[in-house]
Amino acid sequence: MSGIRCVMSRALSTQHGIRGHSTYDVVVIGGGIVGLASARELLLRHPTLRFSLVEKEKDIAMHQSGHNSGVIHSGIYYTPGSMKARLCVRGAALCYEYCDRKGIPYKQCGKLIVAVKHEETPRLQALYERGQQNNVRGLRLINASEIKDKEPYCRGVMALDSPYTGIVNYRQVAESYRDDFQEAGGSVLTDFQVTHIEMVKESPAESPGGMEYPVVIRNTKGEELHCKYVVTCAGLFSDRLSQVSGGSAEPRIVPFRGEYLVLKPEKCYLVKGNIYPVPDPRFPFLGFHFTPRMDGSVWLGPNAVLAFKREGYSLYDFNARDFTEAVTYSGFRKLVLKNFLYGVGEMYRACFLGAQLKGLQAFIPDLSRNDVLRGPSGVRAQALDRDGNLVDDFVFDRGSGDIASRILHVRNAPSPAATSSLAIAEMIASEVEQRFEL
Repeated sequence: MSGIRCVMSRALSTQHGIRGHSTYDVVVIGGGIVGLASARELLLRHPTLRFSLVEKEKDIAMHQSGHNSGVIHSGIYYTPGSMKARLCVRGAALCYEYCDRKGIPYKQCGKLIVAVKHEETPRLQALYERGQQNNVRGLRLINASEIKDKEPYCRGVMALDSPYTGIVNYRQVAESYRDDFQEAGGSVLTDFQVTHIEMVKESPAESPGGMEYPVVIRNTKGEELHCKYVVTCAGLFSDRLSQVSGGSAEPRIVPFRGEYLVLKPEKCYLVKGNIYPVPDPRFPFLGFHFTPRMDGSVWLGPNAVLAFKREGYSLYDFNARDFTEAVTYSGFRKLVLKNFLYGVGEMYRACFLGAQLKGLQAFIPDLSRNDVLRGPSGVRAQALDRDGNLVDDFVFDRGSGDIASRILHVRNAPSPAATSSLAIAEMIASEVEQRFEL
C-alpha cells in the first residue's frame, strides 16, 4: 500500500495545477530548502497525516536555495548561545550526516578567515573565542607560514582555520528533501502561486472540504486547496504572503543582489578552500570571499546592492512595486543612512570590476584583471525592521482573526539557512506541533 501511495505522489508532482486530492491536513507554502526540509520533517513525524507542499515556480529551489554559494558553514560568527549559533552547528553536523546517508557529494575543504593587517588580529582572536564557545570543531589560529601551507597563493599575517567548513550543491540537497517527502506520501504541487489564504466562507455543504478542512488556499488560476493548517516558508515573499492572511507588514523584506566574479578555469589552482576576510562589525555584510564550488569553479564575492526586483538576478531586472516598496520603507532609508559610505562603495564595486579586484588582491596578490570573469548573482531576502536593523533571528507570525489559529508564517529564516535547514526544520516542526496541537 505504501508503495502505491509513493507512486501516486510522484505522479501528482510531475504535473501542474490541482491533481487528485485537494484536501490536506497541512499545506506548506514554499519550495525552497527550508520549506522542503520542514515539510519532510513534519511528515516523518506524522506519517498518518496528509501533507502537501506548493511552489509558485515550475520547479523547486529556484531562488535563494539554488543561487547561494554552496558553503556548509561551521557556526563561527554567531553570538554564543543564540539560536543561530546552535542551529548552524547542529545543522552542519546533520547536513554532513544526511549527505553521507544519501550519497550526495560534498567536499570538506575547510575555510581560512584571514587577517591581512595586524590591526585585524584582535578581531580574529575574538572570533576564535566565539567559535570555541559555539563548540565549532577543530578551530585553530595559524600564522603566516601556516597560511602558505594551506593556501600557497594567499597572503596574511594570521588566520582562523576552520577545517570542518565544506561545500555542497544545495539544489541537490533540496531535491533529495523533496524525494524524501514524496516517498513518505507527501504531494508536491508546482506552478501554484498563492494569492489568497482564508477561512471557508460557504456553508459546510457547499465547501469541498467541509468544516473539517476550514482553510482555503487559492492560486492565480483560481484553483483551490482545502486544509486544516498552513505553514508558509516564502523567502523573498514572506512578508507579502503573511499580509495575505492579515499578518503584519513587518519585518519587511528588502532584496539585496549579490554579484560574483569567477576565476577562469586555468586559474582555479590559486584557491584550494574557502578564504574569507575578518568581518568588520561596522558593516552589515561579510565582504568579498573566495568560494570553491563542487563543479571545480571558484566564485569570488559577492557584493551586496539593492535589487530592483525581488527575484532580479540581473542589473537590468526591475519591478516597480518591489523597487518602490524598498526605497520608501523607513527601515531601508535608515539602513542606508547608517551605512552610506559602505553602500556607495558596494555600488562602485558593482559597476567597476577593477574595484572588486583590488579588494581580492589583498588576499591573493597574483590575481590579475585577465584572471576573472563576471559570474552569477543571487538575491538575499533581507528582513529589516522599521529602525533600519537587519533582523537576525527567526520571526513567526500567525496573522489575525479566525485564521490565526490555523496558520504559521516563517517570516525570517536567516543565513545560514541552507546549512541549518535540517536543524531549522526540527525547530519549525516543533513550533507547528505546539501551536496546532498535531
